[in-house]
Amino acid sequence: MNWQEAVEKTVTGLGYDLVDCERSPAGLLRVYLDKLPEQALAGELINVEDCERVTRQLQYLLEVEGCAYERLEVSSPGLDRPLKKSSDYQRFVGEEIEITLRMPFQGRKKYSGVLSALPAETAGADVAAPAEDAPAAAAWRVVFSDGKAEQALDFSLEEVREARLVPVFSFKGRGGKPATGKKTPAKVKAAKTDDKIDGGPDQ
Repeated sequence: MNWQEAVEKTVTGLGYDLVDCERSPAGLLRVYLDKLPEQALAGELINVEDCERVTRQLQYLLEVEGCAYERLEVSSPGLDRPLKKSSDYQRFVGEEIEITLRMPFQGRKKYSGVLSALPAETAGADVAAPAEDAPAAAAWRVVFSDGKAEQALDFSLEEVREARLVPVFSFKGRGGKPATGKKTPAKVKAAKTDDKIDGGPDQ
């Protein structure tokens, strides 16, 4: 298996939601994980112990599978959590997000507003940035204000280059309770050649 398969197998196998993973040319492997939706809604947050648990298992499996890397970094996704897959969008319906389209629509690529899912009967009626031939049906909508009135942008995941939650102190997936202050994301860093977990939460 390749490094991406190893990461996904490890994170999901340990009972976490794999948010994203990336590998830099310098050999740095970054893995972002979150609690499963039902756990997050109950108020559970990713902590250092979670990151250490995943780090140890990843170090073992990556070595067994012969996946080369120089440094491993496992952390929570932070307040501006990226949205990558359909289940991410479904999880955060009703929350404020910022999206960047692959192609500009009405002269702009970036939109920020409240995310909603389109009803099945209307999905595909309008798309944000249609392709030349057969565009994917729009399934999501972001409702925003232009300063005068509310507007809605319908889009499909294929049209999105990047999407993230707008950082707030209370949102679905973080327990639904107002925070008393901004929390530093849990993060663990480890070198490939050292079995000892080196690092902890960023200060």
